[in-house]
Parts: sequence; structure tokens; C-alpha cells
Amino acid sequence: MREVIITKEPVELYKVLKFEAMVDSGGEAKSVIDQGLVSVNGAVETRKRKKLVSGDTIAFDNQEIQLVLK
Repeated sequence: MREVIITKEPVELYKVLKFEAMVDSGGEAKSVIDQGLVSVNGAVETRKRKKLVSGDTIAFDNQEIQLVLK
């Protein structure tokens, strides 16, 4: 699992996918979330603007990251 540093909370799910290059664009991020392909803390998440905080884990396409506030 890779740690991702965030500087403020909360951060929206689709933005994390985009900025961490787990997808190519914000539109693609929203699409994969709509399709139920992304999980947050082990549960499928379909809310594109789900607010995430430090300690949350995101899994998509054989990648897993954990948010850390610095």
C-alpha cells in the first residue's frame, strides 16, 4: 500500500484518483466510480464527491493507497 500525503481535509474521491494518476482524467475518475470499480475502506463507493480524510484507504485497478495528513 502506498501512502499519499494530503495537506488539507477533506478531499474528494475523484480528485484523489485524478491527482494520483490512478486514472487519466477527472471524467474517467467519475466514470469508474459510477461503475462501482473503486472501494474506500474496503467498501464499494459510488459517490464521486465522497469526502476523504487521513487514514482512509482507496483501492482501484490493483492499486491501493492510504491518505496521510501532513
